[in-house]
Amino acid sequence: GSLVAVVLAHSGRMDKEHLGVRVGRLSRRGEVCTMINKKYSEFLPSMKSAEDLVAQVEGLANNIDLLKEGIENEVQRDLNVAVAEFTELRQQLERDTLVLSVLKKLQEFDRAVHECSSALLEKQYVPAAQHLEQARSSLRSLESRRGFELKILKALGTELTVQTQNVIYHLGEEWQKLVVWKLPPSKGSSSLEAAVLSELHLHTQDSAVPSVAAVLQALAVLGELHSKLKDFGQLLLQYVLKPLISHPSLEPVPEEQADVFILRFRSRELALDESSPMEVFDRIRLVFEVLHKHLLSVPLEQPGEDRVTLAELLGELIWEELSDCLIHNCLVNSIPTNSSKLEQYKEVIESTEEFEKALKRMQFLKEDTTALLKYACNVDSHFANKKCQDVIMAARNLMISEIHNTVKITPDSSTALPELRDPGSGDHVRVHRPCSLVHNGTVNLGSESRLSPFTLCLPTCRISCSVQQLVELAYHTLLEATASTDLCCVQLFDCVRNIFQLFYEVVPTYHRENLQKLPQLAAIHHNNCMYIAHHLLTLGHQFRYHSTSVLSNGAATFVDLVPGFRRLGMECFLAQMRVQKGEILERLSSARNFSNMDDEENYCAAKKAIKQVLHQLRRLGTVWQDVLPVNVYCKAMGALLNTALAEIVTRIAALEDISAEDADRLYSLCRIMVEEGPQVFTPLLEEDKNKKYQEEVPVYVQKWMTFKELMIILQANLQEIVDQWADGKGPLAEEFSAAEVKSLIRALFQNTERRAAALAKIK
Repeated sequence: GSLVAVVLAHSGRMDKEHLGVRVGRLSRRGEVCTMINKKYSEFLPSMKSAEDLVAQVEGLANNIDLLKEGIENEVQRDLNVAVAEFTELRQQLERDTLVLSVLKKLQEFDRAVHECSSALLEKQYVPAAQHLEQARSSLRSLESRRGFELKILKALGTELTVQTQNVIYHLGEEWQKLVVWKLPPSKGSSSLEAAVLSELHLHTQDSAVPSVAAVLQALAVLGELHSKLKDFGQLLLQYVLKPLISHPSLEPVPEEQADVFILRFRSRELALDESSPMEVFDRIRLVFEVLHKHLLSVPLEQPGEDRVTLAELLGELIWEELSDCLIHNCLVNSIPTNSSKLEQYKEVIESTEEFEKALKRMQFLKEDTTALLKYACNVDSHFANKKCQDVIMAARNLMISEIHNTVKITPDSSTALPELRDPGSGDHVRVHRPCSLVHNGTVNLGSESRLSPFTLCLPTCRISCSVQQLVELAYHTLLEATASTDLCCVQLFDCVRNIFQLFYEVVPTYHRENLQKLPQLAAIHHNNCMYIAHHLLTLGHQFRYHSTSVLSNGAATFVDLVPGFRRLGMECFLAQMRVQKGEILERLSSARNFSNMDDEENYCAAKKAIKQVLHQLRRLGTVWQDVLPVNVYCKAMGALLNTALAEIVTRIAALEDISAEDADRLYSLCRIMVEEGPQVFTPLLEEDKNKKYQEEVPVYVQKWMTFKELMIILQANLQEIVDQWADGKGPLAEEFSAAEVKSLIRALFQNTERRAAALAKIK
């Protein structure tokens, strides 16, 4: 009952609340309606006004449409007609303006040509040239107008060309009257005789002739001055300036007369072979001074450029060629060939500087032009270059000279080489002949040991005179380097190295054929290389403490070249030795292997071969006599004789059957070699001194004792051979092997018990 009561109570509260909400809503709706009515009453007048405006706008739009239709139908047509008339009038105006401007240019052209002709008749060349330029400007203006071409323009161009050439012709005639060259008949010649016959005449004072300035200015206006001035500059170079540089006896003779200046030349007598730069500069400066006074000082107005003088224009045209000529034909020759004269070269530098200043004052040179002075100031480099060039050329001439012209070199030879000054002494240098080391001929190394004064000296031999001069040239060049600047010193040192490297390349190539064919030249070349290598060992050391700091640190050495030169000499001589050995073996090949000597024909062939070998050895001994050092000579001859003996021993030892008669004849052949072989050892010219070396043949001929043992075998019986063998301890055992001895026994003796017993003992 209580729950029902609660629900009913809650329902009642809800109905009341709902009723209240609805009442609120109805009251708000009434307020809204009232507001809408108020707004509507206010909107009605505005809406009416808007409707009136719409009606007016529609009326105006209709009027606009009517007006537009009228404009399109009537006004636009009239406007198009007016525009067309305006365009036509504008085009007509442009055509008339163009025609008027063309007529003005034609009038200007005609007036300019007419005034040019009038000025030309009065010889007023500058106005004439200026009028021509005005006419040319007018014609260019006419030709530049596109779309407007006249047939008359071609005729105007022709007329302008004719008038221009006419003025140029008259200017050329006036130029020839002002500047007159009188040249020798043989034009183009640069001889002294042609230079003496050349003259330059400048007409500068005659009032009937237009002034030089007027002619030159007219040429400048027409653009023809450059060609005229170029021709004048080339004639000036060819007939005035270059001859003055090249011919020391030639001097200019200027002469001034009333209306002409004349430049002539004369040749002085007793002139030196070369002029000093000071004399050349004085002569050239004199020419430019007189030319500047009478011609080159004329000021000119260049079209589109600043005011210049004729000297400036001429300088631009000829200075490069003139400076090259002065450098190569004057300054180069003045470069000292000796470092002691470098100090005197300051006078040349000062003279060069004054010469350039004088040309700059005359405006012939620009202020920044210093080609001559730069060359003169760089004298150290030029001196070194010239010195090196002269040295290399001298060395090359020595290298290609004949090898067979020789001089004898001994351990005590007195070769004229420069004496080096004491590093702490003055600059005095003299050439001396080497003195002995000590008075008693020995070098004292202490209380007990003594060395010969010839220790480490080159043995007696012959070398080419050219090689001796080459080494002297190297010494003198290095001596020159010690008195030079660092740069020059290094360059001269490198030059000396280049000399020897050039020798290494040139001599074997240039003399290759002779070195291969002629044994004596091969021996001389061997000596030459050893002689150079001998000096290279100490060459750098000798000058180490006399050169600049650049080379005194040990870099100034030639020791690295020594092995190459020794190898060069040895290879050449060994190649010749191989050729000689080949010839010996070839001759012995005709001996028919020394077999069947009982045949007379075989015996004669073998004897002839041996005689030919001995003849070859005697010929070699003669051509090498007094040329090779004694020890080299003996070794070379010993090697060749040993080749012959070894070949004979090999051939005989290879025989399988040797009869008694064969053995006798082989022995006789071997005896020829033993008796005549030592006689080929003649290293010295004095016969009595050669006996010593002939007795020492076994020292130089390795197979000598072998050969003699072979001879013993050929004449010995079995017992003697066994005794010579001596159980492998005798002299025979030292030269032959057991197999070789057994082979010889089998060839010499018949197969018997005695031979078998002897063979049994050979072991």
